[in-house]
Formats: sequence, structure tokens, C-alpha cells
Amino acid sequence: MSSTPTPVQTCSTEPPKRSASESAQRRRLILRPTLASFAGPSLWPETRSTRRRLLSGSAAALAWLGLPALANAARTLRFSWWGGTARHNATLKAIAAYEARHPGVRIKPEYMGTNGYLEKLTMQIVSGTEPDLMQIDWAWLAMFSRRGDGFADLHSLRDHIDLAQYGEDDLRMTTVAGRLNGMPVSFTARLFFWNAASFERAGLRIPATWDEFIAAGARFRQAFGERAYPMDGEIYDALLMTHAQAFQRHGQPYVHPGEPRIAMSQAALLDWVTQYRALVAARAITPLPYRASLGGARKATEQQPDWVVGNWAGNYTWDSTLPARLASLDKQQRLELGPFLTVPGARASGIFGRPAMVLAIGRNSTQREAAAGFLNFLLTDTEAARILGMVRGLPTAAGAAKVLEGDPRLSPLQLQAQRAIAEQRRAGRIDMPSPLFEDARFRKFMVEVFELLAYGKIDEHEAAQRLRADGAGLLARIGKR
Repeated sequence: MSSTPTPVQTCSTEPPKRSASESAQRRRLILRPTLASFAGPSLWPETRSTRRRLLSGSAAALAWLGLPALANAARTLRFSWWGGTARHNATLKAIAAYEARHPGVRIKPEYMGTNGYLEKLTMQIVSGTEPDLMQIDWAWLAMFSRRGDGFADLHSLRDHIDLAQYGEDDLRMTTVAGRLNGMPVSFTARLFFWNAASFERAGLRIPATWDEFIAAGARFRQAFGERAYPMDGEIYDALLMTHAQAFQRHGQPYVHPGEPRIAMSQAALLDWVTQYRALVAARAITPLPYRASLGGARKATEQQPDWVVGNWAGNYTWDSTLPARLASLDKQQRLELGPFLTVPGARASGIFGRPAMVLAIGRNSTQREAAAGFLNFLLTDTEAARILGMVRGLPTAAGAAKVLEGDPRLSPLQLQAQRAIAEQRRAGRIDMPSPLFEDARFRKFMVEVFELLAYGKIDEHEAAQRLRADGAGLLARIGKR
């Protein structure tokens, strides 16, 4: 009877093979003291800066242990923004360029259209799950950071952000309670743009005064018929335009720039709403009921057929909307920048300007330095500037703006508008408005008052009274949030 031979034991340099369960147990035993030594709460003070150093060390330990997935997860930054297809595509290309330079960092994009973005971001901020870096509207600083602590203070990250590329006024507009809450991406202002070809056909020059603007209404009707108006009267555009005139005449904005209260007197408020009714009566702007009958009162100007063919010949809008307005005009039209209409003896310019948007770092981010580095790349890097172009407006950062000055994507009219805005800012003619003026709830309130006025549901005196009494109450509630 034969027996199975006993295997000969040989020496080997190979480590003994372990089962999956044995390997997992070994990793747990090694990992427990390693992570404790890096991040144990009993060994280190509980501070944000300490936690960030510990997380970085933990990532190195995880990679050493053969856990690259977990190590890479610690270097993932979330970045959220809203916009259209052009902004999305350009931003994704910029992200790819940054990742190519920084192979240890992965950017997780979170993007969508305008609708629903604020609601989603609000829930994230309330729950403490906001992205590391986020695109926000300037007015949202008052919503999320009334005391200046809603976002990371970028002064503490100055080693990672080239603040020298920005002027003092730029940084002041994104500073809350002494804390730099975000970096301004671009600056925009409301300006008067006119279809010069339409005015020429009507035998008129582009308006240089309020009186010339008002008088053009009758001439446009005579020259082009009932559908023609010197300016589109979209309700928010119109209330801002007439606010500028009341501000010029009385020297007071509707909302105090530094306090949650109404600054305009009752007389100024009455003048504001009366001027709106006067523009409608003179056919200087499209009446709201007529506009609503053409597919909706809020339908964008560039989507209106009468704008495309020059029947509506003016727009009081942000310079950042110019690409859409220009692209929709047919070849017979020619849009030009007009002088900012000003009343004789004006006590203020009435120009409404502010950062178009802001990039902010989440206060709950555990990777602030990395987020600041990516923010700085997006706003100041020359390669990023060429990739992004004008998808967020002409950059505020000096270096990026210089790169784009000769870019063919920047139309001569856009460049002219930006230079006009810069000149007004240097002259100190653009005062910082209150961010509460553009708070979503407050804006909705103003629009509703002017809509009631436009439809004849209330008269000028009641509209002015509502703007004062109801506006004061709403500001008091918003200011306490």
C-alpha cells in the first residue's frame, strides 16, 4: 500500500498568502492605531485647521496601506454652479485643465440651470452639506451670511488667493462684518442700450435725456405702428429704470445700503411709481398687459419677435445680458450703448451696479486650502481665462481681464460697456446698493406692487404706501434671519 509522500518544505521570499478575511482583519488592526494617531480626538485639539492637516495625513496613510480609493476621496472637491450649456462646457474644460496640473485633486462638478439652484443650495447650507466651492449671486450674501460667518473667510486663505488682482472696492462688496465671504467673478451694471437703426428709421437720435426718451414714444407709434415702442418695459427692468430716476432726483435709494430699512421718503416713492405710469402713458415702454399677451409678462426680451426686428428699440439691462440680446437681432438692427439718462441737477447718478456673481468656499469645507487654490485658478489663471472666456462676464481679476480684452468672443459693445462702467466706478458714481434690494422675497414684493399698478388694481398713492409700509415690514423680517 503506497502512501502519499510528505511535501518538502522550501524557503521562499514570497510572503505567505492570506485569505481575504485574514487580510481584511490585518488592515483593520493596522488602520485603527494609524488613524487614531493622525486624527484621534483625544490627542489633538478640535480645530478646523488641525482637522485639515489630519485628513491630509490620513490620506497618505490610506495610500500607504494600499487603499487608493479612500485616499483619493479625501482629495475630492465639490464645485457647484448654475448656467447654460456654454458655461457648463467651458467650466468642465477648465476643471479638466486644473486636474491635469494637479493629479492629486479631483473636482466633482455639480451644475444645473438657474431654476431650482437657490433652493437646492439653501437646503445644503442649512444641513451643512454645501459644496467646497460654490457660485452664488452677490445678493445671497445677505441671505446666508448676515453676520459674515456663513462662508469661509478668505482673508485666512490669502496665501492661496492672489488678492492683489482685485481693487479695494471689489473686495469691499464681498466683505461682510469684516470677513471676506467670496471673490467677485465679474462686475455688472444696468445701462441703456438702444437699437440705433430703429431710431434712424424713425428720424430720431438715440435719447440723451429723459425728455427725449419719453417723446420718442409718439414718434415710434407714428413711424412703425401700434406694436412699436422705444423700449421694452419688462416689469423688473422698468421698476429699476424708474428707481434710477427717483434716486437721481431725491438722492435716496429705496433700501438703505447699510441697514434693513426704507431710505426713500414718501415723496420719492410717489415720484418713483408716478414716473412708471408716465412712461407707460407716453408709450415710451411696453405696457405690462400687452407684454403678457405675447407669451407671458416675464418672457425674455431676446425672445420677443418685436425686439428681433427692431419694433422694440431699447433695453435697460445688465451689460452681462448683451450676448443674448445681440445674438437675437436680425441683420438690419444695430445695438449701441447710450448715455446714462440723468435728470437736470441730479443728486445721485442712480446707476445700479454690483458683482455679477461670487465664488465662495463653504464654511463646512474640510479642504479650504485646496478649494482656495482651485478658486484662484478659475479667476486669475491665464489658461483658465482663455478657456472660460465671457461665460461669467468680463473677469474682475486684472490679469484675466487683460487676457480677454483682445478675445474675439468679447464684442466691441461689451468692451465699450465695461469701459463705461469702469469709468463710472473710478469717478465714484456707482454706490454700493443694499443686497437686500435683490433678496428673492423683496424682489418678488416690489414686482407684485408694480404689477398691481400696471394692471390698474391700485393707484400711485396706494403703490407708494405699500412700498413704504409693507416694504419696511418685510425688510425687518428679512434682516432678522
